[in-house]
Parts: sequence; C-alpha cells; structure tokens
Amino acid sequence: MAKDPEQLLQQSEPPPDLPETAADLEQLLARCSEPPAIPAGNIFPIEWHTDTEALLKIYESARRQSWTPAELPWQRLQPADFTPDQRYAIAYWFACLAVFDSSGPAVFARALIHTYEQHEEDPVRKCFFLIERDEVNHEEVCQRAIQTLTPNGPLGYTPETTLGKLAQHNIRWYFHNGARYWQGFKQGVERYPLAILFASFLMGEVAAATLFQQMHQRCRIAALKEAFGKVGQDETRHLRICLTLLQQLLPRLGDDEKQQISKQLRAGYVFLSGILYEPPEQFWQLPDSWRPAHQLLERQAADAGLGILSLDERRENWRQALLRMKGLVEPHGIAFPAIPEIGIDGKTVAFDPAEIIPVF
Repeated sequence: MAKDPEQLLQQSEPPPDLPETAADLEQLLARCSEPPAIPAGNIFPIEWHTDTEALLKIYESARRQSWTPAELPWQRLQPADFTPDQRYAIAYWFACLAVFDSSGPAVFARALIHTYEQHEEDPVRKCFFLIERDEVNHEEVCQRAIQTLTPNGPLGYTPETTLGKLAQHNIRWYFHNGARYWQGFKQGVERYPLAILFASFLMGEVAAATLFQQMHQRCRIAALKEAFGKVGQDETRHLRICLTLLQQLLPRLGDDEKQQISKQLRAGYVFLSGILYEPPEQFWQLPDSWRPAHQLLERQAADAGLGILSLDERRENWRQALLRMKGLVEPHGIAFPAIPEIGIDGKTVAFDPAEIIPVF
C-alpha cells in the first residue's frame, strides 16, 4: 500500500547544517579537490573570450540580413516555361553546384566542432555557425531548383531525352568525385590549425562572391535571379570573415605552416575549378564523354536564361580572385603556387588529393 506523501516527508532525514560563517566556508573550501584533467581536443571547459571584435560585428550584422529560401518566388519557376532539355540542363547546373554547396553544411558542421575542440575565441565559433547556417540555405536553393524542374532529381527521375541521360551520367561522376573529396576532408580537417583552414576556405569565397553577383545580374529567371543575389551577399560576408581573421593569423605562422598553405592554395584551385572554371585532371576523375556533355548542358542552361558566364569569363574571374589571394598571402612570406592554367606564375607545388581542405 502506497504511503502518504506527508508520511514519507516525515520519515526523511533532516538536511545537514549548511555552512554559514566565514570559517565554515573556509573549512568547506579546504575539503575541495580538483577534478581529473580534461584531455586535449575536448570541447570542455566552455569559455567565451573575444580577441577579434570585428568578427562579432560581422556576426551581428549578418543576423539582421538573414533570409529564407522558402520566401523566394519559386512559384514563378514553372517547368512548362522550358523545353525538357532546358529543364534538365538547369537542374544539372544546380546538381553540379550541390557537390560544393550541399557538402558545405557537413563540412562547416565538422569545422564548427573543431573550433570548440580547439577552444577558439567566441566570435570565431559564432562565425563558423553563421557560415553553417548560410550553407544550409545555399543547399536548399539547389534542392528547390532541382526538385521543381526534375522531381526526385538529380538521380531519381527518368530523363526523356538523350541530353537528360547524359546529365545524369555526368552527375553520377561528379558525386563520385565529391565522395573522394569528403574522405580527404575528414582525414585532414583535424590536422590543420585555423589559419590553414581559413586560407583554404578563402579560396572559394573570393571567387564565389564575384561569380554569384555576376550570375544575379545576367539571370533572366526570376526565382533564380533573386537566389543568386542572396547567395552572393552571403559569400561576400564569408569573404569578410576570412579576411578579418587571416589578417591576424598570417603574421604568426611558422615556416611549416606557410608551406602547407601554399599546398592548400594549389589544392583549392584544383578542386574549386570544378564549379568556378572547369575541372582539372589532377583531382577530377571524369570519363572522356563528360566535358562535351557538360558544355552542351551549359549551353542549354544559358539559352534558358540561367546567366551562366562563358568559359573565358570564368577563367578571368578565377584569375583575378587568385591574384587577390596572392596579394594577401605573399607579404607574409607565403609562396603562392604557380597556376599556369590561368596564367599565374609562382612556386611549383605538389598536389595531394588526400589532403584537400577547401570548400565552396
């Protein structure tokens, strides 16, 4: 039979006397012992120190500029306004972009955890969270464009044309290379200090900010035009974050770290050219059919109004972005790698596909 709560209360032991005097408190303090040491690489103890006020200002400003992909005018993206090949081509372009933008949330989630484990300053952690949120938005843009034009795409639908079948074939190969990139990222992210990570991240942000703003200006498809403008705004902010932090970190680097950044800059060009220019052979494993099919699909997407830049325009955009990077790192004794593909002189640097860090 259950006892009455009042009976249980009466049977419980009275609470111990709590220390009240200063002497009592001193005696309690004398009995205290330290907990075991927390191993390196743990997120505890949690602290909130700030060294870079400028990053906090960027973070607070970004919260006022937040946007939601669902509020873009997707109702104006009507599949009936395009031929089947144009639909496949536009969805294909966003599927290629998704290799970078849909890996972004996972990449920055892993990097965010890394900043906690390394006990980086509070504004750095907040900015990684900010970029993580933006990357989720960018992935959703890819998702909505693909699903609207090719439901269950990019791989789960049956194309009605030969070009549509070529699009799916190309995407399967791009996803294969994305999977290789992810394996390299997982193995490398915890080995590198923050300066190397941010130098790698900056590679994509410098060119992406320009790319999306140019596509925003040229795009004739209302929902996608607005999306490019929002994404370009985010990439410009990411660029500011990277530049702000690197201005503090680069002067502190040792020789080994400077050499590693040189390698990562070359790796960044190789990987990110898959969307910013054209995929080089040093990393990208693609069949002979891939490039001609890609060019045909880009032509269809451009004819449909997507605002794709020409190959020459992308090459010059990439070249100017990397020259800007070169001007940033060389004053700190970091040798910029030679990138002969786009006419940039520098140090010959070996490329190791197992150590790619950069993201888009």
